[in-house]
Amino acid sequence: MGALTDSGKDPGRAGAPQAPKQDRSRATRRRLLESAVTCLADHGWSGSTVTVVAEHAGVSRGAAQHHFPTREDLFTAAVEYVAEERSAVLRDLPAPTTTRDAVETVVGLYTGPLFRAALHLWVAASNEPQLGPRVTALEARIGRETHRMTVELLGADERVPGVREAVQGLLDMARGLGLANLLTDDGARRTRVVAQWASLLDTALARSPH
Repeated sequence: MGALTDSGKDPGRAGAPQAPKQDRSRATRRRLLESAVTCLADHGWSGSTVTVVAEHAGVSRGAAQHHFPTREDLFTAAVEYVAEERSAVLRDLPAPTTTRDAVETVVGLYTGPLFRAALHLWVAASNEPQLGPRVTALEARIGRETHRMTVELLGADERVPGVREAVQGLLDMARGLGLANLLTDDGARRTRVVAQWASLLDTALARSPH
């Protein structure tokens, strides 16, 4: 199959029916947002210019600026995209069968490309006034969703003294492991930490009447 141009036309299939213009525009916008997330995760804020993102997405700089006139527009939209993707991951998580499965699932949320991109957005937001409020609001929402999801995964009863703190401790630990994973593959140590936290949580949750 021939490659699509920015206009959406396939030079190898001139007579083929074309997707509606609105659909092509949405697809281009999504490619740009996905590329913005990838570039943030791979190159950080300083290395993720509109030109770099456009090249990664396979569109012209002009096409990118048609959707996002400025760099701030692009990455503000990327903030929202990352938040929605992370929310989707939370909603689609499989039900674990053991506490260790639940802990591994939570830790996995903080060791993938979406979390790496989110970290770069946090750093950028600390220096970019246009990004700061949006990142803060979306991270607060994601934090609430992640805490609620973790309670459900563990089958925890936060009315029991100490359980809420144990759940929040798990999330803080998982975030820390995600940070460590940025510098090096910390898999061996992470496996031991996950096993220990699962044991601690089993003790804490055993106090629950459920």
